[in-house]
Amino acid sequence: MHEFQLIKKYFSSIVKQNKSALNLNDDVFFDKKKGLVISIDTYNYGYHFTNFKNPNLVIKKIIRSSISDLVCKGVKPKYYFIAGSGNKKSFSKKNLSLISKSLRSEQKKYGILLCGGDTTYSDKLSFSITSIGYSKNIIYRNNSKLNDDIYVTGNLGDSFVGLQILKNKIKFKKKINDYFIKNYYEPNIQINFTKELSKLANSSIDISDGLIVDLEKMINNQNLSYQINEYKVPISKILTMIVKDHKLKKSQLISNGDDYQILFTACPSKARIIENKSKFLQIKITKIGKIISGSKKSSIIDQKGKQIVIKKKGYTHQF
Repeated sequence: MHEFQLIKKYFSSIVKQNKSALNLNDDVFFDKKKGLVISIDTYNYGYHFTNFKNPNLVIKKIIRSSISDLVCKGVKPKYYFIAGSGNKKSFSKKNLSLISKSLRSEQKKYGILLCGGDTTYSDKLSFSITSIGYSKNIIYRNNSKLNDDIYVTGNLGDSFVGLQILKNKIKFKKKINDYFIKNYYEPNIQINFTKELSKLANSSIDISDGLIVDLEKMINNQNLSYQINEYKVPISKILTMIVKDHKLKKSQLISNGDDYQILFTACPSKARIIENKSKFLQIKITKIGKIISGSKKSSIIDQKGKQIVIKKKGYTHQF
């Protein structure tokens, strides 16, 4: 079964009396009365990072992907806890020094503070991050409205290409390889958009598992569908060049996860405001589609209006 089947069957009934758990169908725990917002994520060697040759970069990716759960809810992260399981090899003095240096760097960059955690011995390397923020309001996952515009921040696909390079599945010139690998390890979290997002969005989610699969999560309990314009989905200039030179399909690169950009919906009346905020904050925000009635089938269309079939909608956690 996949993760949502597992949650629904074994855990949903346990949280019925706990409104702050949001039916276990959102990215965070939210206690509105106390203004407390919490998220937790676990990262395992071999699944969430391919190797530990660069622990400083792995930790950067883990921290950024963790706080993106709060950022996409319109909440600025404040504190974090980190728990690590590993052995003498993974937690060598050199590696611990690199991890410590990266944590200091990330704290300074995002204004977050380490508050504690846990360390345990294990032959299997893993990390768990708990992120905490404060807000009296959040942007819920299942709150899209009919005719809402669908937006995404930044560019998609660079991280996936970086992962393929790390797996030795594709190879380019060093400068290009370095660009994609950097985007894999250091996703550009749109923390400066957090405050404005809470004023503009009806619903939101971060793109961790893939554009389409995360979009479907965002509307999974609503009688709604979507129409995405594939040609409007933003990709970087370098990826555009790679797609053209190597005759790749853009549709197969844009929904593979690890982007950690914000996917959100907003009323059409907010379009001009969003455009202005994008320019003022110098954050790329692109309108890529529309929320439509659930009586219609969701679709992804090309520039000629023809429907595209994306074989892989994103990563699904199977158990």
